[in-house]
Amino acid sequence: MSPTTVEQPATSAAAAVVSSIPHDYTKRLMVFGGRASKGLAARIGERLDVELGSVELKTFRNGEVYCRFNESIRGADVFLVQSTAGNESEGLTANDALVELLAMVDAAKGASAHRIIAVMPWYGYARQDKKSAPREPITARVVAKCLEAIGVDRVLTMDLHAGQVQGFFEVPVDHMTAMPQLTQWFADNYSARDLVIVSPDAGRVKTARNFARKIGCHWAVMEKERPAQQVAEIGYVVGEVADKTAVLVDDMIDTAGTLCAASKTVLEAGAASVIATATHGVFSGNAYERIAGSKIERIVVTDTIPLRPGAPATITVLSTAQTLADSIRRIFSDDSVSEIFAGENQLF
Repeated sequence: MSPTTVEQPATSAAAAVVSSIPHDYTKRLMVFGGRASKGLAARIGERLDVELGSVELKTFRNGEVYCRFNESIRGADVFLVQSTAGNESEGLTANDALVELLAMVDAAKGASAHRIIAVMPWYGYARQDKKSAPREPITARVVAKCLEAIGVDRVLTMDLHAGQVQGFFEVPVDHMTAMPQLTQWFADNYSARDLVIVSPDAGRVKTARNFARKIGCHWAVMEKERPAQQVAEIGYVVGEVADKTAVLVDDMIDTAGTLCAASKTVLEAGAASVIATATHGVFSGNAYERIAGSKIERIVVTDTIPLRPGAPATITVLSTAQTLADSIRRIFSDDSVSEIFAGENQLF
């Protein structure tokens, strides 16, 4: 008797890949703030209508930084808001903030977060973006390598000191700008015919020109030399500033040396008054004392870096929370981020 062959029912390819494990593709968005940016993180959370995540952050007596998430972040898109800048009220230095951010990224990685996005409104070490002298490091690249090595999936930052910093990363970098907020403030408070936008050096010419175009006024540029780090010498003004309110535009104000020297030069060139604006108000060292002793009427910055206590009343702070919240929302939903600025966020 010949053996009987039993034919098996055909199984479709679609049926073969169906799993009995239930699938839930609902995404979760979670926002956490580091100690350098607690206030800004809270404002971002309010605009996203999400409660800020709970994370324990502290510094041991020997100076080591500690981090632990107090809730499950498994499968979530985790946005870590931390400018790598000092926060005097928290007893945090710029290096502490950087290590704290790295610790938060590593903790999120180990806790099985789906994506980890470092929201760095102020990218510390950005000025060390090239070798200016033999045997110098390119520390902005070192920071990028550290973030990638520890497991960050994306970086969201604002008004970088130099565009090439984006090239130090292999992960996506979303570059935001505070220019719309800053230009709107001047449009609301001054007449365009009374203003002239002044770039403190040749490196900021494109920014100053775009700033002037948005307000609808003229612009000028200053000749500057830097004989040593954090030392600036202003030569002369190229452009007409006489009888105008000169607006000095830069990406940051650190020791305010450049700012005060530039304000003196434009006043000597005939400017009626001087106002300064920048995205990042670092204000390190004796910056407050220099500003108080200068003839600068007002300084307009944003909240990318928390102000040290004792800030002069002439400093006005605008919030970047809405811009960063809109960016986070679009990253989370995989929409275009550049559409927030109609593609005009590339300032370099």
